Amino acid sequence: MRHDFPIRVYYEDTDLAGIVYYANYLKFIERGRSEWVRDLGVDQVALKRDQGLVFAVRRVEADYLKPAKFDDELTVTTELVAETGARFIVEQGVWRGGEKLFAATVTIVCLTEAGAAARLPAEVRRKLAPPLH
Repeated sequence: MRHDFPIRVYYEDTDLAGIVYYANYLKFIERGRSEWVRDLGVDQVALKRDQGLVFAVRRVEADYLKPAKFDDELTVTTELVAETGARFIVEQGVWRGGEKLFAATVTIVCLTEAGAAARLPAEVRRKLAPPLH
């Protein structure tokens, strides 16, 4: 199921040419992913506090397709494409209307606070990929 998160381009997001600086797309998709996880009902603060587990980006494969510009209204999309015991992979996009500007495949891993690999808790796995009815 796809999650949509609206975002607007501010002046601070742009370079001298008035287009979104390339690294800011990573910030945009991070916000979209954070809201997706929150909307699924995963409390990352409680996960860290109660189980000592955190999520970390392991890999990003990104394609910059078209530039976004100052004051554009954008939508960040996030959709789960795979999930294993210790990681999940999402496809994310940044859209202006029906036009895709940026695409990324992001691998997220579960870690202990010390940085060691950990399994995703069962309740998190259920929320990430609920059973189909």
